[in-house]
Amino acid sequence: MLKITSQLDPAREDMSLVLEGRLAGPWVEELRTYCPRVLGTQQRCTMIDLTGVTFVDAEGKTLLAQLWQQGVELQASGCLIRCLVEDITKVGRTACGGPHGSKRLS
Repeated sequence: MLKITSQLDPAREDMSLVLEGRLAGPWVEELRTYCPRVLGTQQRCTMIDLTGVTFVDAEGKTLLAQLWQQGVELQASGCLIRCLVEDITKVGRTACGGPHGSKRLS
């Protein structure tokens, strides 16, 4: 099960997503289809909070890497998810990846 909650920051005109549960199997596709709907609005998604995520499979990691390349920051806690985020962000972003080049861990 995966719970996706969007949080709008009207002052900055951006949005963050809070994920809770497992980013695996059909839930990866759910996030994949959810993101374009959010990214297609006036607000841009600038951060995904993974502190409530307990497991990410290979497809989930690939999707998170794609979102990070598009400029979305990844926030994580806990050993497993933190290591996953560090693995995704150690490569660096491509030129079209967006203006943010640093990872966000807490």
